[in-house]
Amino acid sequence: MISFIKSVLLDLQEKQLNLEDVYFVLPSKRAGVFLKHHLSSLLDQPIFSPHIVSIEEFVEDLSGLKNLPNTDLLFRFYETYCGLTPVDEQESFESFTKWAQILLQDFNEIDRYLIPQSQIFDYLNAIKELNHWSLDVEQTGLVKNHLKFWKQLKAYYIAFTKNLLEAGQGYQGLIYREASKKVDPYITIAEDKIHVFLGFNALNSAETKIIQALLKAEVAHIYWDIDKAFIDDAKHDAGWFTREHRKDWEHFKTEPFQWTTSHYSEEKNINVIGIPKLVGQAKYIGQILEDLTASATNLSKIAVVLGEEQLLLPVLNSIPAAIQKLNVTMGLPLQYVPLSSLFELLFFMHKNNPQQYYYKDVIGILSHASVYPLFEQDTVNEASALVSKIQKNNLVYITLAELKSLAPASEALLELLFKSWTNQPTLALQQCAALIFKMKDHYDSDKVSYRLELEYLYRFNTLFNQLSELNNTYRYLNSIVALQTVYKELLSSETLDFQGEPLEGLQVMGMLESRVLDFETVIISSVNEGILPSGKTNNSFIPFDVKLENKLPTFKEKDAVYTYHFYRLLQRAKNVYILYNTEIDALKGGEKSRFITQLEIEGLHAISHKIVSPSVPNIKEELQEITKTSSVLEQIKSLSEKGYSPSSLTNYVRNPIDFYYDKILGIKEFDEVEENIAANTLGSVIHNSLEDFYKPLEGKLLTIAHVEGFKKRVKPMVTKHFEELYNKGGFSKGKNLIIYEIAQRYILNFLNLEIESLKKGQQIEILSIEADEQIAITIEGLDFPIKLKGKVDRVDRCDGVIRVIDYKSGKVDQSKVEIVDWEALTTDYEKYSKPFQILCYAYMMRENKRLELPVEAGIISFKNLSGGFLKFAKKDKPGAYAKKDQFITDETLDRFEVELKKLISEICNPELKFIEKDLTK
Repeated sequence: MISFIKSVLLDLQEKQLNLEDVYFVLPSKRAGVFLKHHLSSLLDQPIFSPHIVSIEEFVEDLSGLKNLPNTDLLFRFYETYCGLTPVDEQESFESFTKWAQILLQDFNEIDRYLIPQSQIFDYLNAIKELNHWSLDVEQTGLVKNHLKFWKQLKAYYIAFTKNLLEAGQGYQGLIYREASKKVDPYITIAEDKIHVFLGFNALNSAETKIIQALLKAEVAHIYWDIDKAFIDDAKHDAGWFTREHRKDWEHFKTEPFQWTTSHYSEEKNINVIGIPKLVGQAKYIGQILEDLTASATNLSKIAVVLGEEQLLLPVLNSIPAAIQKLNVTMGLPLQYVPLSSLFELLFFMHKNNPQQYYYKDVIGILSHASVYPLFEQDTVNEASALVSKIQKNNLVYITLAELKSLAPASEALLELLFKSWTNQPTLALQQCAALIFKMKDHYDSDKVSYRLELEYLYRFNTLFNQLSELNNTYRYLNSIVALQTVYKELLSSETLDFQGEPLEGLQVMGMLESRVLDFETVIISSVNEGILPSGKTNNSFIPFDVKLENKLPTFKEKDAVYTYHFYRLLQRAKNVYILYNTEIDALKGGEKSRFITQLEIEGLHAISHKIVSPSVPNIKEELQEITKTSSVLEQIKSLSEKGYSPSSLTNYVRNPIDFYYDKILGIKEFDEVEENIAANTLGSVIHNSLEDFYKPLEGKLLTIAHVEGFKKRVKPMVTKHFEELYNKGGFSKGKNLIIYEIAQRYILNFLNLEIESLKKGQQIEILSIEADEQIAITIEGLDFPIKLKGKVDRVDRCDGVIRVIDYKSGKVDQSKVEIVDWEALTTDYEKYSKPFQILCYAYMMRENKRLELPVEAGIISFKNLSGGFLKFAKKDKPGAYAKKDQFITDETLDRFEVELKKLISEICNPELKFIEKDLTK
């Protein structure tokens, strides 16, 4: 295969041109490296290198203007805007940037296509005058402001371009317009130069005018890279622009249109592969490369073309180890570097100038991979310790002073991260720069291990220096939000460039970098609608019909550009791998590109199509079983001696595996910050508050006066216990305030229920409150003592009958405290966990001789206070018509004792495993 560049050089040799004097103009700088390589292979003696430039460099030289970066243009445009707008009508810089970016793009297009400015701006203004929505003869203020904006566009353009031209600067479009004006004077001084334009496709009006003028003056040659299959097909978008040039250019009315090839029709091996997700494509590219390497394919003839730039790192991580030589043409966008997420977190946290920081933001920064190592103190990492303290102390909102008090050894570092930026961009830039140098000092200790991290820091240091320079020069950044806007703009345009040998090894590039280059094997990723081609994006103030009227490019032309690049990659290739994402990711992916469908419909090449999905093993879900080893039995014995609580036994009934993890292994739940007051915290507050109220009344009769006194103290009592249990978490607003009010309401409702009972004449004597009970149990077959322990919420005597009461903050119905099947008491958690706990308390009290049977036992549910005291009951059969016995007698507790000992025997039995229960059923 002879590449396009080499064929052009051969033709120039046939024309007997002195290649040293040729002025090569290419679509990109990248192609120049390959041009020099091919040129060296055709020479038999040394020569001086010809002048090789990209079209942007050539036009910039021709115009005499310096190209300004987009960020600088924004500031310069805002300067113009402020000069034309009364002070009381001026928008802030951050508000201005939201529409100015789009307007600058429109200015650029208007200039690149040499549209008369007065024509298009007056036309736009007239359209808006006709189309405004108000039907009133007298225009409202809103309509006037709307129309005023469109009237101002012309003034903005004239003043802005005038300022730039006076400074010898410009944006791309303005540079192109000025260059087109200067082409005739340039020709007079460049008669001895021969310009060679090669590999162009979509040319704007300024480029067209410049090239045609040079061709007319006979100081230029142009070489198209187009296939007959594209240019001769009137409907094929890959030949759209070239057909237009062939039809419209004066040069081709007298000169033949050459340089059409027929490479595309040659036999090709095309594989279309659907793969889920970006990472799936990256891994599959690695697999393809591994196969190609095994077949001894020349790596320099292989190109991996990435449709999406964020695929670069996954692809680089997927390249086989056997590939030692690699050249990455495209840069890694700085916004995908891990360090960028740290500054994103900092901007997010500081932009609203908070007095306190949300704990998740703080933990996110402390845990960031770039910050975490900075907190190393001997054998302890202060960041890890600080996160633990935040969780332990339940700090939902945290100040810098609190952070310093929790980690005094890292005070200076905490200042860098969490000292408020006070909405001052200058201070923010200083803090970020100081943080970068702090990280550099850490990484400098081992430069070999941290070479990549140091490169990241260098690039971000450069970026923040740019921001500082812009801020010092223009002084329009008056808020952190404005600074963040410019930071994101700079970040999106900066790349981290790779070093490599451009002419050796595997070539990894983006779609635009592939222009003019040819490869035998091409792997193209992300060939999905919305990516290749990009689709109908229209960020412009110029309506579609106005663009058509003025011959400005629309989505149709942009699609044709992508079509040309895609088909040009296939033109001389022999092996083609086209990958697309089969999964829908947000607003893109899932639908294969129309290019794939077009290839299939053309029928010119045999296409292999397959869907690849990762092999997912079918893992059979098996319930876990734990054998009771000697160490497990030792733990069971130790636990038995310390004592089982009713809740731990019901936990075993619910799921033996949970009991094993909690009580045998001692694995507790992760201690997270309780952002919203949890149900168990609410329950503890209610229990503790009632304990404080009723504990002094033990052995006394309850009176209405007592309860009325409690009611007056509800709020301070609840506040006290929330402060104790919820640590430093706030409960003065949001959901927590609601839960705080609910706790008060629950207690007040309960106290009102007590008053109602007393008014009905009930006599209530408080016997004990939150009494600790524990007993020793002897179980046949076990040679160690068993202890049962628990805390009984309340025991009282109501109208001569002793009541054992358990408080529940959740909802409990009467049916949940009734029992029919005694054998199910230790197996059915859902039905009988509540009766089990009640009977446990009554059993312990009987064994301690603290009850005179028969007694009543039950639950007071704070979510079901209307149900009153929900009494335990034995039923002779299921259903509403069953006979109930609500008194607990010796017979009841003896029956319970049998089931209790059976349950504990099961836990202690070395032959029985801990078997997980399926709780999903």
